[in-house]
Amino acid sequence: MGNEHSPAILVLEDGTAYYGQSVGASGERAFELVFNTSMTGYQEILTDPSYAGQGVVMTYPQIGNYGVCLEDDESDRCWADAMIMREMSPLASNYRAEMTLGAYLQQRDVLGIEGIDTRDLTLKLRDQGALRAVLSTEFFDVAALTEMAKGHPSLEGRDLAANVTCKSSYQWDESLPGFGKPGADSPHLVCFDFGVKRNILRCLVACGFRVTVVPASTSAADVLALQPDALFLSNGPGDPAAVTYAHESVRTLVEGGLATFGICLGHQILAHAFGAKTYKMKFGHHGANHPVVESNVGKIDITTQNHSFAVDIDSLKKSGLVTTHVNGNDGTLAGMEHSSLPVFSVQYHPEAAPGPHDSQHLFQRFFHLVQANKKPVA
Repeated sequence: MGNEHSPAILVLEDGTAYYGQSVGASGERAFELVFNTSMTGYQEILTDPSYAGQGVVMTYPQIGNYGVCLEDDESDRCWADAMIMREMSPLASNYRAEMTLGAYLQQRDVLGIEGIDTRDLTLKLRDQGALRAVLSTEFFDVAALTEMAKGHPSLEGRDLAANVTCKSSYQWDESLPGFGKPGADSPHLVCFDFGVKRNILRCLVACGFRVTVVPASTSAADVLALQPDALFLSNGPGDPAAVTYAHESVRTLVEGGLATFGICLGHQILAHAFGAKTYKMKFGHHGANHPVVESNVGKIDITTQNHSFAVDIDSLKKSGLVTTHVNGNDGTLAGMEHSSLPVFSVQYHPEAAPGPHDSQHLFQRFFHLVQANKKPVA
């Protein structure tokens, strides 16, 4: 385990070096570096499989004062490779806390660094885009670490969903607090696990689904054998263009009339299934304060987002998919639906754990769509 008073260094692929103190595990790790504008939620960020292959800069200067409660984990491990902070509280001031953030980072083998100028680092990532980087607590040769960062593979072309998905199918019946469990006659939903967060599954159960989670590589035939009433495409990490096996399965299932809802990577995979394209964003959207505009009514939801890729709006023209939501900050595609099939998706997180609850109505909308569409699936 690391010593929170020992030195650590963060080196970017352009040769910029930041010196600070280690507050997590010791070692050396290379990753893509992105910034997150949330003021809270470091535990959920660390355990979100969508952050696989990435290190996270927290832009809010003070972080860690409410500690860690293990039931708030979004998966069974930490997926982010590193957390970069200006200042981490050594105390946990929260009656639910089971440990400090520093102890959690050490326990979960995540590298952490504090004491660096995260404002300067965030501006660099904003201007230059997401950069490859190396964080080390053991080796401080800037030139060598720069070469190591340059040699680290980009997220483009990488299928990371295969790394984070479940190994075998399982049933999920945990709901949100105050909501009951679905009955035997409740609609059966199959969730493709590209890196699903636990709170997404809780939201699906809370609105009335019986949920079966399946690995990302599950074939359309195996999904149909489960006799689902609905299909859910989860969030996840990496390049959606690389998850080609899922493109084929999803297209077969949705063209068969299965009601489908996709979030984030699932949204992007759905686009590929219909022949649309995605692209790597300059620095992505990572935070809990992003406005999304519902195009046909002008309604604005404040949303939680976490993605480094986006669907090319122009590529939807011959796909049968139409735009329903756009990002209020930069106009990128934030939601779409099919013009004739019971299919829709969004490029943000309506389960919002933690974050605003403005868009949680999408789960209920999906449930109603499934009920209206419910029929035997061939």
